[in-house]
Parts: sequence; C-alpha cells; structure tokens
Amino acid sequence: MALLDGKKLLITGVLTDSSIAFHAARLAQEEGAEVILSSFGRQMKLTQAFAKRLPVAAPVVELDVTNEEDLAALADRVKEHTDGLDGVVHSIGFAPQSVMGGNFLSAEWGDVATALQISTYSYKSLIEAARPLMSGGAYVGLTFDATFAWPVYDWMGVAKAGLESANRYLARDLGPHGIRCNLVSAGPIRTTAAKSIPGFATMEDAWPQRAPLGWDQTTAEPAARAVVALLSDWFPATTGEIVHVDGGVHAMGQ
Repeated sequence: MALLDGKKLLITGVLTDSSIAFHAARLAQEEGAEVILSSFGRQMKLTQAFAKRLPVAAPVVELDVTNEEDLAALADRVKEHTDGLDGVVHSIGFAPQSVMGGNFLSAEWGDVATALQISTYSYKSLIEAARPLMSGGAYVGLTFDATFAWPVYDWMGVAKAGLESANRYLARDLGPHGIRCNLVSAGPIRTTAAKSIPGFATMEDAWPQRAPLGWDQTTAEPAARAVVALLSDWFPATTGEIVHVDGGVHAMGQ
C-alpha cells in the first residue's frame, strides 16, 4: 500500500518543475494520491503546462488568495474534480523587492502589507476556503526558518515569522476538527522564488559548509518528501510543528 493511497489533495504554488510544490505533487501522485493544483492570472498557463509534466496530468483550479470571490468559490471549483479533500499544501509567498535585499528600514507599509497578506494571512485564508471539503486531514505549509534575522530576507523574514505563529494558532483552532497543521522549513533551494530575492546568494553560499549533513541547493526533493510524509497518516498526533529539512543548519551555532 502506497503512503497516500486514496488521498485527495489540493496543492498550490506549482510554477516551475524545480519547486518544492511541483515535487510534492509528483511524489504525492507516485504515492497514490489524487492531486488538484491551483493558480491564477498570468501564472495559470505556467501551472497548466507543468501540471502536464506530472505522472498524471492534474486539473488546475483558479485561486487568487487575495481575492475574496476566488476564496468563496474554491470549494465549488474543487468539487468539479473531486468530492472532498484529505490534505492541502500552502506554497504561497510573495514580497515586493522593495522590502528585501537590505531595505528593512526603508520599506513602506503598502509594500510590507502586500508581503504579509500574501505570505502570512493567506495561510489562514486558504485553509478556511478549503475546510468545507475536509473532514479531518492535513494542512502543510512551507517556511524558511524565522528564528534568525537573515541577510537580505528582511520583511519576508517577518512574514515567515508570522506564518509560523499562524501555524500554531491554526493547529489550536483546527485540531478539534481533526485537521493537523504543520510547516516544512527547507534550506535554500535555487527556485524561481529564491532567485527573486536581491542578494539571495549571500545567504545560500555558506549553507552546504554549515550543514552537518551537507546541503544540495539544486534539488527540492528532500523538502517535498517531508511535505508528503506530513500529508500521510504516519503523523496522526503531530500538529503545530515545524519540520526542518535544511541539512541540520537550524541546530548549529554560528
């Protein structure tokens, strides 16, 4: 029996075949899950193209997490493809470049608000929109360790700290409904999102040397495996947790 046999999943954030979300969708299908993707606007064509590269071509539903109409319609759009969900993956984050790359003090509220809405508040918005389709199950999001003030990450680091806090509160409020909420904190991976951060190379270059297990920045597979494991029934009593997939850097001193 495969790890996710019979599971029905909604996975957001598939924009390239190098992303954690894409590899999570691929592995989930290989482990027996039925996968539905979401996208919106100009990104929709990209997601549809990469959906065809999965082992089984996945349907793509429209969802802009900042659009209340899209959120309200999500359950009905997913129902066109399946009758319920056992798991949801939140792989959503965005911040204007003006709030990263050393611009912490000069960042303006409007741009910071955009980062917080998309990268933090959407974590609550997405699961609330999907919850009518769920009778228990797993909610998994992606973070980058917000314990420290990282070079160049700036307000996105603040947004991730908020995400990690929101995960704990969602674990509290959704636990009685049988929904487990956990995050995967991956080390730096050379994804499209990472490349959009000004000066990101200054943060990633030393990572392989600091990681006790070493670190391969070119593959999202280890992080995706953690996502799939958390979507499975093998963590029935784990919620509010952050699983680090970073080669061990989070546990080391500077």
